[in-house]
Amino acid sequence: MADIAREAGVSKGAVSYALNGRTGVSESTRRRIVRIADELGWRPYGITRAGQLTRADAVGLVLARPARFLALEPFLMKLVSGVESELARRKVALRLQVVRDHREEIGTYRHWWTRTHVDGVLVLDLTAADERVTELARCGLPALVLGGPEGLGPLPGLWSDDATTMRTVVDHLVTLGHRRIARIAGPARLRHTATRTAAMTHALQWHRLPPGAVINTDYGGDEGAAAARRLLDRRPRPTAIICDSDVLAVVALGVATRAGLDVPGGLSLVAWDDSALCELARPALTAVSRDVAAYGAQAARLLLQHIGGQPVSTRPENLPSLVVRQSTARPGA
Repeated sequence: MADIAREAGVSKGAVSYALNGRTGVSESTRRRIVRIADELGWRPYGITRAGQLTRADAVGLVLARPARFLALEPFLMKLVSGVESELARRKVALRLQVVRDHREEIGTYRHWWTRTHVDGVLVLDLTAADERVTELARCGLPALVLGGPEGLGPLPGLWSDDATTMRTVVDHLVTLGHRRIARIAGPARLRHTATRTAAMTHALQWHRLPPGAVINTDYGGDEGAAAARRLLDRRPRPTAIICDSDVLAVVALGVATRAGLDVPGGLSLVAWDDSALCELARPALTAVSRDVAAYGAQAARLLLQHIGGQPVSTRPENLPSLVVRQSTARPGA
């Protein structure tokens, strides 16, 4: 209350009146006090008859991406299904919100936390110098980041070893005889995208191959198709393309087929995050395979432990594997 009063230039009594909905302050002063309270991360704790702090029995997940991607991304749906399977077993609800950007995401966290709508949150799509990490650490909302291990600040995280996995993918293609390897990647601002890009560059250097062309996309079908066309128009054309999602790989397969390229004879394709799409495609897609549902369930368990006051350390998930199918072969096979 003293912090809020100092920022607002009012007495602590005025802060009490404003935050408890009592008369004694003007409406403009009340709005200013409430705004400053939200900015400072103030949270009202409800007291039950038993004298215990009120629990929401809910955790939150905010997606700062277009809502249409929910229907397009098998990864997101498998992740949510894994989270929900663990939460339902504990009788804890999942609160899902789609927003436009990180600024709205932070606003959602503040709103949920100050009104006891959630007991903690899962954080996706970690970026460099992520302002969400700073805000969550400051306001005290329990959070688990699905990403890392760098850039987490004091928050715990569950991360995937993208660097080792990318080296495995490059080694597979080089062993087949590919020397011109390109990639259709996710947004450059994401930490896991940057990790994969650096690992791909290092792996190609280790094999004494030129750097592969990398085109960043928003994971959507339109940008993925445009990226595939740009890569296939290059001279010399790449003989293999690594795609940062299964949707991007399916889109690239369609572009290659329409261009008259045989897959895998004229072009090899590798997808990331194996799903039913990869097995249903023709030819079936070689893919980096992860148990995304198990990843989501593990994240939910760790978050609930964190909410309960148990120490939770940052840790990696099980290392993904490369499932080789019909979309990769030696060049010209």
